[in-house]
Amino acid sequence: MNLIENKNVDTNKFQLIVEVGADQFEPAVEKAYRKNVKKMNVPGFRKGKAPRKMVEKLYGEGVFFEDAVNELYPAALQQAVEEAQLQLVARPEVEITQVDQNGFTFTATCIVKPEVTVKNYKEIAVEKEVKAVTDEDIDNRLKSLQEKNGRTVNVEDRPAQDGDTVVFDFEGFVDGEAFDGGKAEQYTLVLGSHQFIVGFEEQICGKSVGEEFDVNVSFPEKYHVENLQGKPALFKCKLHEIKAQELPELDDEFAKDTSEFDTLEELKADIRKKTEQANEKAAEDAVENKLIDIIIENMEAVVPEEMYQARIDDMVRDFQYRLQSQGLNLETYMQYTGMNMESFRKTFYEQAQRQVKIRLALEEIVKLENISVDDETVEAEFAKLAENYKMEVEQVKNFVPVEEFKQDIAVNKAIDLVKETANITVK
Repeated sequence: MNLIENKNVDTNKFQLIVEVGADQFEPAVEKAYRKNVKKMNVPGFRKGKAPRKMVEKLYGEGVFFEDAVNELYPAALQQAVEEAQLQLVARPEVEITQVDQNGFTFTATCIVKPEVTVKNYKEIAVEKEVKAVTDEDIDNRLKSLQEKNGRTVNVEDRPAQDGDTVVFDFEGFVDGEAFDGGKAEQYTLVLGSHQFIVGFEEQICGKSVGEEFDVNVSFPEKYHVENLQGKPALFKCKLHEIKAQELPELDDEFAKDTSEFDTLEELKADIRKKTEQANEKAAEDAVENKLIDIIIENMEAVVPEEMYQARIDDMVRDFQYRLQSQGLNLETYMQYTGMNMESFRKTFYEQAQRQVKIRLALEEIVKLENISVDDETVEAEFAKLAENYKMEVEQVKNFVPVEEFKQDIAVNKAIDLVKETANITVK
């Protein structure tokens, strides 16, 4: 491999011209011949027995060139990138410009990591506001515990009301005609969950078990089914069941049943303490976000769009994995939400921009501060990761490249440095 030219053609864009000579190309052509000759018909020879020269005479001198080029260019490109000392942020665009028996030449257009300048990242002034814990906070937490430990009972002596779970049949009509997807039997719905069209659930409130009734609503103008957008609809309904949650009394017995405490006052004190800790953590996170926002504002860089798109690729894959864990897939999700891939990717764009800029800024601080990570620290962090995921350390290393992990640790040290040097005022 010979790197003929390394040229900066635009901001964050380099063009490499690379030559692969006959000393490498000829063996690759021979390998391609041996791989493909068994599939070729040459008069006078059994399949797989025709000499290479006869095959090339019949099919053309370059019959094996494409396979040979595909065999060689990835490694040649990698060597050229390393020699040019480029940090790529996207797959290069490669164009084969010349190929013959003496080798081939290709041009690779490479998008590289931008130059970054970060100023005034020390002694940043920010305010830290820790939310006070109120009696209402304690009451809300107790209410959540009540609901978690409540039981569902059938209601016969009153109409349905907000918060009830109802079981009912419905069939929808638009312009007097039933429409696809507008009918269900024994459907379960929590009133107030806003699962149905605006106004639907409110019209179930006040109805009793066994009652048949009509619900009149209009589909939203931006409804995901185009032929129903903005249309008024009539739903004929029959209510079969009303279920409500019966909550336990808030007393000492409740505390004993739901916690390690003997009295309700002890439980309340514990809730207050944990809420104070959570509020402190939230305040710390908010300070960190403020500091990062200021660092981004003080950063100068022309970030390639390809970096944002690559981050979006990662985010889409993560989203797909989460859907799969719930037994869903991305195609079904997009159909349900009325999005296509383009509009779906746009939902991640701002978040991707911020994450890319944060990473670039912190990596620059790592350089400016000569932050290093020793092997002992790396091993300790691998051990923590292994413990969190209940895996062996060596298993974790198989999934997490060591150098990338080391860089992640260094970036976290950069965040710590910014926080330690900041001027934080507590409100």
